[in-house]
Amino acid sequence: LIPPRILSTMVKVKAHELRSKSKQDLLGQLKDLKSELSALRVAKVTGGAPNKLSKIKVVRKNIARVLTVYRQNQLTALKTKIEEDAAGKKAYLPLDMRQKKTRAIRRRLTKEQANKKTEKAAKKASAFPMRKYALKA
Repeated sequence: LIPPRILSTMVKVKAHELRSKSKQDLLGQLKDLKSELSALRVAKVTGGAPNKLSKIKVVRKNIARVLTVYRQNQLTALKTKIEEDAAGKKAYLPLDMRQKKTRAIRRRLTKEQANKKTEKAAKKASAFPMRKYALKA
C-alpha cells in the first residue's frame, strides 16, 4: 500500500539537518510527509495497526519542523536582501520581521525623546547650572 520510500521517512526529522537542504528539497520532503500523513489517516479510519496510529503525531511534528525551517530560510533571505537594498540607510523592516518585545516597550518613548528637554527647561539649566562645592578631605 505505502511505497517503501515513504516508510523510511517515519523517523523524527532533525531541524539542523533540514537547514542545509535547498528550497526544492524541503518542498519535496514536505510533499512526502503530507502524503504519508494522509496514508496514516486512512489507516486510522480503516482500523490500522496501533504503531501506525502513534506515527501520526511524529509525522505532524515533522511537517511542522519542515515548515518552520522553510519559513526561517525565507526570512533570512529576505532580511539579507533588505539590508543590501538599504546600503547604509536605516532599512524598513516589515512588521512580522521586527522584534516582538512587549506592547508597552513598543509604545514607550525612545531614549532620545525621553531625554529631550523643553525650551524653558533648557534655558533654566544653562542659566543656573549645578553648583560645584569644594569638599574637605
